[in-house]
Amino acid sequence: MNGPATLVDGHLHFWDPDRFHYRWLRGDRHLDRAFLPEHLDAEPAGIVVVQADCLPAESAREAAWIQDLAVCGTPVGAIVAHVALEDGAAAAAGLADLARVPLVTGVRRLLQDEPAGFARRPEFVAGVRLLARHGMTMDLCVRHHQIAEVTALVQDVPEVTFVLDHLGKPRVAAVLDAAWARDIRDLAALPNTYCKLSGLATEAVDPCDRHLVAYLRFALETFGPGRCMFGSDWPVLTSAMGYGRWRAVVLEAIADLTAAEQRQVMAETASTVYRM
Repeated sequence: MNGPATLVDGHLHFWDPDRFHYRWLRGDRHLDRAFLPEHLDAEPAGIVVVQADCLPAESAREAAWIQDLAVCGTPVGAIVAHVALEDGAAAAAGLADLARVPLVTGVRRLLQDEPAGFARRPEFVAGVRLLARHGMTMDLCVRHHQIAEVTALVQDVPEVTFVLDHLGKPRVAAVLDAAWARDIRDLAALPNTYCKLSGLATEAVDPCDRHLVAYLRFALETFGPGRCMFGSDWPVLTSAMGYGRWRAVVLEAIADLTAAEQRQVMAETASTVYRM
């Protein structure tokens, strides 16, 4: 299955433990090492590089480093960087600094391990509102039980475009999770939302391609091809499968779409949302 000729990867990471500190990598034999452009076993035409959760104090330098990778020839078309949005109005300074990095077009403040109610705190909502000043998107990296909470956030901040990472990290199994499906429908009903077809392989109870495809197709039917984008989540992906296999899974999920819709999913949605 060849699929569209142009591939834009809407969710990929580079990291280097010799350069930055990543607490979450400690003890992971597979991932606790450098993953750099020369290690990538694929050749996407464009890449959205998403912050890799280094120490918050290092996040501005991380964005500048990724910008340098682009200058040196890596096909980085956009950067999604970290800002402490929970600082409310005080987050404006950090956002202004990031706005000076040409490829930064979005922000991700990881929410997946935060307590219930974090995304509804007034200070956090105020910080999210600041993204509109710079035309920046917000990536939502949450677990499935948090989707309803961030849906309320999206409703409160219609001036910002939100992108759901990894379909909200459902526990993929043979039977579609009904609560997850309900929450995805509610989120997708909001027009300022998009969805990344990424991250499922490492969430799967049973990483069977057939089950992965079922979840991807539900997202495609719910958001529509024009609001879905391919993402590899490399190198986290490599804990479960290779880049080529994940691309094949997504291509199977979109096989019944028109050629134009396939191009949207595999390249055009990410390019448009992140202004590549």
